[in-house]
Amino acid sequence: MTITWEKPALQRVGIGRQVGIVAAAVAAYFGVRGATEAATDRALANAGTVVDFERSVGLFHEAWLQSTFAGTPAVATFFNWIYIWGHWPVIVATLVWLARTNPRIYFRTRNAMLVSGGIGLVIFTLFPLAPPRLAGLGLTDTVTQSSDAYRVLQPTMFTNQYAAMPSLHVGWDLLIGLAILAAAQGARGPLLRAFGAAMPVLMVAAVVLTANHYIIDAIVGATLTATCWFVLRARETQRLDGYAGWDGLRLR
Repeated sequence: MTITWEKPALQRVGIGRQVGIVAAAVAAYFGVRGATEAATDRALANAGTVVDFERSVGLFHEAWLQSTFAGTPAVATFFNWIYIWGHWPVIVATLVWLARTNPRIYFRTRNAMLVSGGIGLVIFTLFPLAPPRLAGLGLTDTVTQSSDAYRVLQPTMFTNQYAAMPSLHVGWDLLIGLAILAAAQGARGPLLRAFGAAMPVLMVAAVVLTANHYIIDAIVGATLTATCWFVLRARETQRLDGYAGWDGLRLR
């Protein structure tokens, strides 16, 4: 009899199971949307609270940023497209790529999205927040004003206009960026890593300049999802270290 150590086989991605998980998440989202879509007064009051907080800490620059950096149609269109095409299309394409090439990073990314999304749903329910474009601050909704593509990708029935805090547009793009950076290690992926690093930064600019989120929304969204990512990575590392223990023991 010999004793050997074996690392358990890498978990494979079952497409049917993943579709079921996404369907459950969408159902949860619709439940929250129904609970908050009529909360206009609360959402506007909370917007006043957020604006007062940003002013108190020197973060309330949304109007200046939009007029300064998105004041021309070409620049506004660029950030509109980042907001529209840099979110769900990038997320879906990246998750499919990870599922095929790096299941470990796929599951970490998926789990971080689910956990942060669940926390986000709780916050959306407890703290509905009118975004800058709906808060009477004089900002322009550049996406709706000049682009029909957004409503093609995200019809009104799939959106929650008072789900501004936290910004999961920023947070989930950050998760995708972290996933790309983790999966594209080595000299073969410099352009891919550059893309992974750039997308979250561009999305922060896009959500603010299109008046869809406050600066603090972006900060909270990034903090939430990054925390989920690094906690899950730490647990993953612990499990991998555990392969040197009884879980990896095989008798032959």
